[in-house]
Amino acid sequence: MIFKKSARRTRRTHTSAFKARVALAALREGVTMAQLYVYFELYPNKISEWKKQLLVSAAIVFGDSSDAAELVDLAPSAHQKRPVGTGE
Repeated sequence: MIFKKSARRTRRTHTSAFKARVALAALREGVTMAQLYVYFELYPNKISEWKKQLLVSAAIVFGDSSDAAELVDLAPSAHQKRPVGTGE
C-alpha cells in the first residue's frame, strides 16, 4: 500500500523575539506589506496583528499599565496626509 504524503505545511510556532522583529519591521517607513510578506514568509494579516499588539503594549514598557488600553499613535500629526482636493 502506498501512502500519499500530505502537501500541507506543518503549523509553525514563532518566538516572541521573532514576533517583535516582524512588528518593528512593519513600523518602519518605506517597507511595504508585500515586502514583509516575502521576507518573513508570513501572511499580511499576521504581520498587521503583531504590529497592532506591539502598539497596544508599548505603553506598558514605559510605565502605567492603565494606559495600555489605547493604541499608541506613532505618526506625527505634521506628516498626516491631506484630503484630496485641498489645493496644496
